[in-house]
Amino acid sequence: MTFSSLTSDTKREGRGWLTLEAILPHLFTLLMLLLWWGYAQFVPDYQLPSPWTVARRITLFVTDPVDMMQLAASLMHVCVSITLAFAIGCVLAGLAHYVLALRLLIDGRLTPFLNAFSGIGWLFIALLWFGLNHVTVIFAVTLILVPFTVINVRTGLQELDRDLLELGQSLTRSAFRRVTKIVAPLLLPYLFAALRTSFGVSWKVVLTAELFGGNAGVGYLLNQARQEFDTETIFAIIFFIIIFVAAAEIVLFRPIQRSLNRRFARV
Repeated sequence: MTFSSLTSDTKREGRGWLTLEAILPHLFTLLMLLLWWGYAQFVPDYQLPSPWTVARRITLFVTDPVDMMQLAASLMHVCVSITLAFAIGCVLAGLAHYVLALRLLIDGRLTPFLNAFSGIGWLFIALLWFGLNHVTVIFAVTLILVPFTVINVRTGLQELDRDLLELGQSLTRSAFRRVTKIVAPLLLPYLFAALRTSFGVSWKVVLTAELFGGNAGVGYLLNQARQEFDTETIFAIIFFIIIFVAAAEIVLFRPIQRSLNRRFARV
């Protein structure tokens, strides 16, 4: 996913809250909750707890210090993995763009390999190498996220404005100043697209990695709940993560996206 594919959500600003387009998603959500509640009346709680039961467990989850420590561990895994993947991806994209001898190696071999390699495969390799600990989760998640940064940053480097780059070369001989004053600002939308995509994907990957190879985190709680047939906790954790990621998207990423759209809008 590149920057251009993330801009469509900002084209509908100013249409109001009472349009059919705005109401339909809420009606769909309400319908799904009603269907969930209705079906839960006919099956045991261990198969499908009711929405109210799950809501109560979510409340307990966010107020229990022990559960919050596990959430903090997952946040640490996500943040460290995104940071490492972002740094590694930027370096690889930069080498592929500026070092001709490495272009085929990175674009034609390394990036496709990382993009195609199974996330479960990285997790099993990490389990063999590091055992059940934080390093296993961070290692597996980082290598899964690296291609997102490489692809986005490579796209940004290929679409740099050549006229501005030539202007920068005429104004200063300092490569550092050209990178910080021209290249980095032009790459900002693509860097943000990589971070935005990585954040959403990282939670899915972290839960899986913690479920099979972690000794702490929300995925570790899911594994414990699975072993104890604690369906309430399983549903509560799943829906809490959905709400958390959606809230981050609405509160943090979409406003930044709108700001970038206004700044980089083409006349």
